[in-house]
Amino acid sequence: MMKNFLMILAVAFAAMLAPAQASASEHDEGKIDPKEIIFEHLGDAYGWEVPFDHHHRIPLPVIVWAHDGFHCFSSARITGGEPYVDNGVEFKLAGFDSPYKGKVVEIVDGKEHRPLDISITKNVCAVWISVALVVGLMLWLANFLKKHPFKAPRKGLGAVEVCVTFVYDGVIKAILGPNAKRFAPYLMTVFFFILSMNLLGLAVVFPGGANLTGNIAVTLVLSVLTFLVTNIFANRHYWKEILWPDVPMWLKFPIPIMPVIEVFGMFTKPAALTVRLFANMMGGHMIVLVLTLLIFIFSAINPYAGGLMTVMSVGFSIFMLLIDVLVSFIQAYVFTMLSTIFISLAQEEHHEEHKKDESEAKAIVEEIKDALI
Repeated sequence: MMKNFLMILAVAFAAMLAPAQASASEHDEGKIDPKEIIFEHLGDAYGWEVPFDHHHRIPLPVIVWAHDGFHCFSSARITGGEPYVDNGVEFKLAGFDSPYKGKVVEIVDGKEHRPLDISITKNVCAVWISVALVVGLMLWLANFLKKHPFKAPRKGLGAVEVCVTFVYDGVIKAILGPNAKRFAPYLMTVFFFILSMNLLGLAVVFPGGANLTGNIAVTLVLSVLTFLVTNIFANRHYWKEILWPDVPMWLKFPIPIMPVIEVFGMFTKPAALTVRLFANMMGGHMIVLVLTLLIFIFSAINPYAGGLMTVMSVGFSIFMLLIDVLVSFIQAYVFTMLSTIFISLAQEEHHEEHKKDESEAKAIVEEIKDALI
């Protein structure tokens, strides 16, 4: 949060110092394209942006499978837009007028071709950082509790323990009951993984700044994992309600209206998880970027209007960043809670079967008592 605050103050200070004599013609050469800037910051990239410097990036390795095999080189060789020749094959970063905009392409006979790209991009690197952060925090907490079983951790580690207790006791155990321990490892991992990605995305400098949960591919993978866990470990009653629900026969045969609706509902649940997390996090990032860009847009029109807009934009940006911190926790909590509910619905036993099991158990107990007597 402090890094974000310093970034906004630096932007505001630069905007307020814009010379009053700057004419419209002077701004035409470096004209700001808000759409391009917003989507460049929200999207993936082959390098990590350097804070307060739009022209330099921390390079990442580019790994592609071209027509003659694997090629690996630094993204710094193609960041400037100039072609780079590696072992006789020419590569470059596709321009804005290309169908492969922003992607690495190989030039064959003067035409652009998209190779198989398995590069370590900013999002890939950020996922690894988030995984390392979650694993490190959990091992740190487990080691502390192992050494001090009757002592409560403090400060940052204490906040992690509070989150663990809150999510496990308030959500997982309360909803899943006896099945809580079975699914807690997955659900707790999902919560802290999403939370770490959300909070790192709010930071400006490395290792933050990657818009992971604002990338629908990342949220889709998380939702698919919940879908697989829900359906792979589902019981017979769940599948019976999906394929042959307790409704009038004419709704199941000869036209399977209800089974089709139930099967369709299996896929709408992960779709809802995907869109909810993606839209909320993408919206928060976009609002902050738009508010920041307003400073430069109004400064280009009039320096006095730019100064006034700077004060307003900085105030609203700080407020939105504080809201985004809260939203980061809420979205991680909501995703975990809904995943827990979906899993619990797949574990629910039918009441009649449960009563039958209880009656059979009582009958066995009675038989054992009679035999002992």
